[in-house]
Amino acid sequence: MPLDLATLAQHYGRSQHPAPPYHLGTRYNGAGEFLPEPGNTIVSHLVAGSETEKALIEAQQSLLAMPEAHKLAFTPIESYHMTLFQGILEGRRKAPYWPEDVAEDTAIAEMTALYQQRLVGFEGGPRFSVEVTAVLPTGLIVDGVSETDRRVMAAWRDKLAELFGYRHPDHDSYKFHITMAYMADWLDDEGLPGWCDTLNAIAEDIRARAPVLELRAPAFCSFADMKWFEELVVLQPKG
Repeated sequence: MPLDLATLAQHYGRSQHPAPPYHLGTRYNGAGEFLPEPGNTIVSHLVAGSETEKALIEAQQSLLAMPEAHKLAFTPIESYHMTLFQGILEGRRKAPYWPEDVAEDTAIAEMTALYQQRLVGFEGGPRFSVEVTAVLPTGLIVDGVSETDRRVMAAWRDKLAELFGYRHPDHDSYKFHITMAYMADWLDDEGLPGWCDTLNAIAEDIRARAPVLELRAPAFCSFADMKWFEELVVLQPKG
């Protein structure tokens, strides 16, 4: 379904948000520069050179051409990925975002090494197909193409939660996405109709060119900030 103006205003309009964006000052600064925020995660990167990547490069160019593009901190194309399961973060060290059986002051590098050990012999789930369901100023909302795909993705997450030792509060309602930018400032309300038109046009273009997004196999990655996610262990799907 197309993005509607009310939803866009609720999540990104200045009049709806008296406080600054949540990650401003910790993940990035007001100039759109990314700050150190080490952690690990499990993601599926875009297939390099694919039609999906080409469509998202053009999508980024469309966003950069918007009058308020300076209010977004844009991530590099090479960082584009769909998060399958959230790992741990330096600044988020309490349950249920951190395994209860590991000391909360354990270094991120040690946590990454621990998870690499836990992933030895891990059997992933079947392959799954993903499509774009909406485009926001910050990127794509995606989901499984079919009900079977959605069940498979949920099963992957359940197995990884058991392995990692925690379940986030939104574990069952998690919205899959591909981040393209973060909000450094909220959008002026009077400009929202133009954003809505542009975002829906981008969504239509991606769905036409890449009805099934071309993603690599899920991989356990480490990162120092939101600009690069280093693949350490590729989790090959079954079948």
